Amino acid sequence: MTRPVIGISTYRTHATWSRWQGVEAAVLPAAYVDAVTAGGGTAVLIPPLHPADSAGALLSRLDGLVLAGGSDVNPSRYGRIAHPATHGWHDDRDVSELALLDAAADLDRPVLAICRGMQLLAVHAGGHLHQHVPDVVGHPGHRPENSSYGPVTIRIEPESRLAGILSPPPVTVPCHHHQAVADHPRHRATAWAADGLPEALELPGDRFVVGVQWHPEVSDDRRLFAALVAAARSA
Repeated sequence: MTRPVIGISTYRTHATWSRWQGVEAAVLPAAYVDAVTAGGGTAVLIPPLHPADSAGALLSRLDGLVLAGGSDVNPSRYGRIAHPATHGWHDDRDVSELALLDAAADLDRPVLAICRGMQLLAVHAGGHLHQHVPDVVGHPGHRPENSSYGPVTIRIEPESRLAGILSPPPVTVPCHHHQAVADHPRHRATAWAADGLPEALELPGDRFVVGVQWHPEVSDDRRLFAALVAAARSA
């Protein structure tokens, strides 16, 4: 059986490896590729699109989409002034991924949105973000300073797509984010941290659109990626 082809968004930044020092590169942690492969798909990396590129033409050649984690979303995209802790956004990536979400909706492609990707799902639908989580919940547990990922305890809505995928559900998940979804038009929150922050979003209906605030690619649990691949195979 042919493995579904899953596109994963990346971004352009300066990187150093081997004899190349500080060159402009399209980058992504290999854990995303490994997770898609382990879930049964073939991964294709998508750098930020050129203005002349067509997101629709690209998505028509793919079976599913992963919006990867990364830098902050430009707050001007949801009508806010930047918080002092908000920085490092990449406008080319924001524009590209919003276009990919448009195309995925038009073509009925399944989407798994991770961390920043879940935040972009909300922004794409007209929602807003909390720009600095410690200001909201009073602690740095979602992005501890002395650790790459913070273990966050979550509660999953029993009557949800996510519960069907993660059954039995994980008790803790690896998080690394200082921003969070404040409101999410058209999407349903289906998991929450103990402090009340939403940890997952779903688009109601038959189409597979799931956003998670944690980083499943760094865990051994591949069920979310397998579910995306299954949805891509059956679409």
